[in-house]
Amino acid sequence: MARTVFTNVSIYDGNGKRPFRGEVSIQGNRIEKVARNGQKLSRRGAAVVDGDGATLMPGLVNAHCHMSYTGPESMSEIPPEEHTLITMHNAKTIIDHGVTAAVGAGAAKTRLDIVIRNEIDAGRIPGPRYRACSPEITVTGGLGDQRMEHYYKNDLSLFADGPEEIRQACRMLVREGVDIIKLMPSGDHLIPGACDATQSAMDEDEIAAGARVAHQRGRRLAAHARNPESIRLCIKYGIELIYHATYADEESLDLLEEHRDKHWVVPAIGFTHATAYEAGDFGITPEEAERWGFVRELEIGAETLKKMHKRGIKVLPFGDYGFPWTPHGQMARDFEHFVNYLGMKPHEILRAATQYGAEAFAAPDELGRIKPGYLADLLLIDGNPFTDLTLFQDEANILMVMKDGACHRPPQERRALAQQVAAAE
Repeated sequence: MARTVFTNVSIYDGNGKRPFRGEVSIQGNRIEKVARNGQKLSRRGAAVVDGDGATLMPGLVNAHCHMSYTGPESMSEIPPEEHTLITMHNAKTIIDHGVTAAVGAGAAKTRLDIVIRNEIDAGRIPGPRYRACSPEITVTGGLGDQRMEHYYKNDLSLFADGPEEIRQACRMLVREGVDIIKLMPSGDHLIPGACDATQSAMDEDEIAAGARVAHQRGRRLAAHARNPESIRLCIKYGIELIYHATYADEESLDLLEEHRDKHWVVPAIGFTHATAYEAGDFGITPEEAERWGFVRELEIGAETLKKMHKRGIKVLPFGDYGFPWTPHGQMARDFEHFVNYLGMKPHEILRAATQYGAEAFAAPDELGRIKPGYLADLLLIDGNPFTDLTLFQDEANILMVMKDGACHRPPQERRALAQQVAAAE
């Protein structure tokens, strides 16, 4: 089995503590040893990587990933063959930007997540470890229902009304091979006048039916849940991944705090910010976004998420990238949003993006840490992310991406050193 030793690196091990100088050895696809305080690891039979002081850290985990989302064209108009290729390219873009594991949060077509996951697992295409998700299961008039009485249109949803239809849809999705079933209990400001973000779209018996199938068949659950009722029902029916939760009230906050080791909140605040202020080129002017409620939700959501963080509820970055105004490759902007809107510190954000993300991925003992026995999913960063979280926004600062002990991107020379060499020539 191949062996690699990283030396002359600053190690951030994913636990929220400051980086330390040391060495790390990889044996096969696992972390073998971690040395600090000047200790040296054996070089016998190893390829040695001199990091020149760069930061070695766990790969990022995106717990709210729409790998098959694209734009600006309507996703319903993309044939499945082309859409599969687009999703394959998105998978590469996502790992190129340092995400080595991702949780599917809704596929644009029934089998897109499934087939891409299988191809990644087989080693035939590059991409992060992936939990394949269903399309978003919505109800008539809920988020994702773009149908009109005179014209059928469907960009990315499965439609099911009542517990029987939802039960049937979930059983079909399990048969096809999804890891995660996503339900849409609440509305959204994207459908003003139909079912707002403060309103519920699904009834409790519909949520219960979907959860029952998932639990029977050993699948996990995710939910688009912005308002208090939908959050409470997520907790009641064991929906682990709660997306958004921006309108949580004190009762739902109390429940989230009580069950904070069983649920992860991924607010996708970058999407709300971009929709409020940056979607004008795609038909949503700032004035329209404010009229729909996005500006107000951003204000309320920021205060709500601050409360969650103070209560020890795990609030994770990333989410809802893949829309035209939030393209793949820009998800690291969430780090700045978490500083500006939530008041989180860099060490808290990095822990949420690694160790806590690994928990949401359901691999807390294998991912998200630099620790002996853990899988070797690692990044080498040109700089210190504890002092500059914007480093991740420039792909050139990601000097290496390793997944499962193999380099997706081989180690690159630090740019500062390369510039010095070029200047001397």
